[in-house]
Amino acid sequence: MEQGWLHGEGFLLCLILYLLLQGRGDTFTINCSGFDQHGVDPAAFQAAFARKAFRPATNVSIPIRVNISFTLSAILEVDAQLQLMTSFLWLNMIWYNPFITWNPEECGGIRKLGMATENLWLPDIFIEELMDTDQTPPGLMAYINSNGHIKYSKPMRVTSICNLDIFYFPFDEQNCTLTFSSFVYTVEKMVLGMEQDVQEILETSQNIIWNKGEWVLQGIHQMMKMTAGTNGYDQIVFYVAIRRRPTLYVINLLVPSSFLVAIDALSFYLPAESENRASFKMTLLLGYSVFLLMMNDLLPSSSTSLISVYFALCLSLMVLSLLETIFINYLLHLATTQPPPMPRWLHSLLLHCTSPRTCCPAVPWKGNMDLAHLPGVKEPMELVGKVPHPRQTELNGCPGSARNQQEDKAQKLHLVHLWVRLSHMMDTLLFRLYLLFMATSVVTVIILWNT
Repeated sequence: MEQGWLHGEGFLLCLILYLLLQGRGDTFTINCSGFDQHGVDPAAFQAAFARKAFRPATNVSIPIRVNISFTLSAILEVDAQLQLMTSFLWLNMIWYNPFITWNPEECGGIRKLGMATENLWLPDIFIEELMDTDQTPPGLMAYINSNGHIKYSKPMRVTSICNLDIFYFPFDEQNCTLTFSSFVYTVEKMVLGMEQDVQEILETSQNIIWNKGEWVLQGIHQMMKMTAGTNGYDQIVFYVAIRRRPTLYVINLLVPSSFLVAIDALSFYLPAESENRASFKMTLLLGYSVFLLMMNDLLPSSSTSLISVYFALCLSLMVLSLLETIFINYLLHLATTQPPPMPRWLHSLLLHCTSPRTCCPAVPWKGNMDLAHLPGVKEPMELVGKVPHPRQTELNGCPGSARNQQEDKAQKLHLVHLWVRLSHMMDTLLFRLYLLFMATSVVTVIILWNT
């Protein structure tokens, strides 16, 4: 009987000692006596370490709250073809563990301890847009306050999917999402909160981000908390806005292309009947094609962009200019050998479009001066100068034939004159189209760069 009483008394003493060591009421306190003399005793935390496989909650019906924030420190790459953004960030998480608390006054004034994460329960927070495995390095530390709050920060190289719109390349801005959620615990077991305000996250990221790369962080402009899934997983969505630096692409793509188009426009000042004009334009067209092949690696290949449309228009204008030069050479050759009659509608259009105010890009054409440079026209002009006077032809006995011959030559010269005017009008219209295209391109680049 006495032995039974002693056995019961020993069990009661052990129970009281366990409660004194583990906590009072609902609070579990670490017995850290001697920490100030002999350092931290790992044996004092063994009971808390044994619980790392379970969610740290004294009441299983109450969800644990995990506050998160992140710091975006670098934007490494944006792949437009795969629709991926690769970034580097630090993920910060804070939660409360009621099984790891101590009194700083009894522990030599220790208020914070660094502890290996392999001994602690960690929340399973992941990024839903992540397209790669989590490569968090092992052996990281977590900081524990005396009141039981644990702060854990881990570096993450995040390759996340992002819906990229590259129509305004290289002046594009992208808006990518980073959705933080739990993989295992529903809202009944774990809820998410914010450790910092979104504006604080943006300011911290902009202060430490590596700004010498291709992309610039514009803002983290919106935060939304929601519950998703059939079982209800808590989520926090961040919208990260980034902007591309266009300087490299403007210098390597737009400037050389503009120079080639401007040189092609200046080639209109060469005489339309010159044989070197067509070969010059053909050389420019060949050079522009080689330029596009060399710069193809810098252009996005996933979808159509505005700069691709610009290059296509430049190439089309150069091809149109070459075809127009070939047509004018054929037209002038035909006009000097056997000029066909000009249709009335074309003659009326020519008279309507041609006026004294018309500015031709080539050397101004006046009267019959340019006709003397055309092959096959010099001889008729010389013949016109040698045509005898009508009275002299009457004395020679052939008044009718001389008059008809003179009228035929005058009519031929008039037709040649009309066809030459038509060629100059075509040159003028195409040259003005070049000027309009270049002015529109410059204004568009300025607007996109400023906005």
